[in-house]
Amino acid sequence: MTGYSPKEVIGRNCRFLQGPDTDMNEVAKIRDAVKAGRSFCGRLLNYRKDGAPFWNLLTVTPIRDDNGKVIKFIGMQVEVSKYTEGLSDKRMRPNELPVSLIRYDDRQKETAMSSITEVVQTVKDPRARSQGEEEPMEPPPPVTPARAGAAATASLMVGPGTASGGASHKLPLWDLKKEDSLSRKLSGRGSLMGFKMGKRSSVGSREQALPAAGVQAPAPPAPPEAATEKERKNSWEKEGRERDIRQGIDLATTLERIEKNFVITDPRIPDNPIIFASDSFLELTEYTREEILGRNCRFLQGPETDMSTVDKIREAIREQKEITVQLINYTKSGKKFWNLFHLQPMWDQKGELQYFIGVQLDGSDHVEPLTSRLSENTELQSAKLVKATAENVDEAVRELPDPNLRPEDLWAIHSQPVSPKPHKRYNSSWIAIEKITKSGEKIGLKHFKPVKPLGCGDTGSVHLVELQGSGELFAMKAMDKSVMLNRNKVHRACIEREIYSLLDHPFLPTLYTSFQTPTHVCLITDFCPGGELFALLDRQPMNLFREDSARFYAAEVVIGLEYLHCLGTAVLFL
Repeated sequence: MTGYSPKEVIGRNCRFLQGPDTDMNEVAKIRDAVKAGRSFCGRLLNYRKDGAPFWNLLTVTPIRDDNGKVIKFIGMQVEVSKYTEGLSDKRMRPNELPVSLIRYDDRQKETAMSSITEVVQTVKDPRARSQGEEEPMEPPPPVTPARAGAAATASLMVGPGTASGGASHKLPLWDLKKEDSLSRKLSGRGSLMGFKMGKRSSVGSREQALPAAGVQAPAPPAPPEAATEKERKNSWEKEGRERDIRQGIDLATTLERIEKNFVITDPRIPDNPIIFASDSFLELTEYTREEILGRNCRFLQGPETDMSTVDKIREAIREQKEITVQLINYTKSGKKFWNLFHLQPMWDQKGELQYFIGVQLDGSDHVEPLTSRLSENTELQSAKLVKATAENVDEAVRELPDPNLRPEDLWAIHSQPVSPKPHKRYNSSWIAIEKITKSGEKIGLKHFKPVKPLGCGDTGSVHLVELQGSGELFAMKAMDKSVMLNRNKVHRACIEREIYSLLDHPFLPTLYTSFQTPTHVCLITDFCPGGELFALLDRQPMNLFREDSARFYAAEVVIGLEYLHCLGTAVLFL
């Protein structure tokens, strides 16, 4: 990746990768993290041996001994030049939201965190990994990771004795201090209620599972003393693998999973620039995402592009209508290709023009030699494909918030009032909540006293809180607005709020109220004292439930899902 040989890099500091346009502010963050013995993950411009620049997603994490002293640093580099926004992430709309429809940096950081965890485990216990490979286990079910671009490389850096800051106690592998950019979403959520997020247990990183609201989990039995050493080893390995699977999340949006050549432009911004480009489009045109975001599509034109066809496209844009044409376009290297291009406008719920969707199909292999264009039959069949792709894109884009909205409008649903449903209308929790709301006062963070953190997961952290002066306990899910924006999860958070407001079932949580602060949105729901189902499973011998327990939990889940299906929301909820 860098062009250097092992002899040229071993024993040297990694600063040889820096160059004239490397952001020294990012370098300073790395130095501060190493000095403090913290983890770091960030993107910076580095240079290969031949001087060629590349975007490097660098993840650095400390390795500590049993006394908490830093003994090594692992640095993992992932080249993300092809798919990152690069400097395009600084292009802003008038409402101060990014021009780009998708934010990629946090996505790539999540992927890097997942990858480096495996490296860390290998460095800390290489024998366990080799033994595990000698006795292969049944492969776990697949998860869908986000595309990371190029392969990752890892380096081992020996940290100075002072890097740990003289710490004499054992610290978690991923330091959860607020200033750590890698874990800001965890520590920031913890600090909302004044909690100090300490060392995470094997299941502490998952948020409380709210669907099994009425379950009081039985006390988990202790592992039998007669378990063999091999069973213990296999159980430990299986637990680690299954935990990684459960914690693994599908980072890609539905839009990004459409593996076709297409772009999305925003006509509400001057010059109708590209705000999204699929990975397949980047492969076809040879451009990087940084090179095309914020630009008009005319960069694909060249000497043999038929300008009369281009005029037809411009006319369709002016008249806000769809059109399908074929024309010659050019890749970054100057290679020409026959492009069957379909343009389709997209309107918002008010009927106003929101985006244009442009789908490309490379028809170079089907050009008729006599007419120098696609045959009528080929064009007809291909047009059906590009139109179907455009419809899929239209549907997928609607899962994302409109970047043209004001930032405060994105979270408006969380400030809407919640009305009690029939089955819990008169329970003590609703009575306590309505005692405040009926006085005309809006419920907010000040009305709740933190008791303890319950966990954190994909979209937020969950805290046990008490309604001031009532003695009533609730679960409060807090979601950091900036994290939701950076991870493209605003729409998911709003859909979650909408679905919670519909629920009225003993096996599903009740939403009592929701509100927002300048930095967070919060949902107040039932506290489920039974805890999280996977946490309970982790504590069982060999990570297995007894058959009668499995039937009991499965019945509750199925009944809850049946109710959600009746509401027409099960797919969204899951």
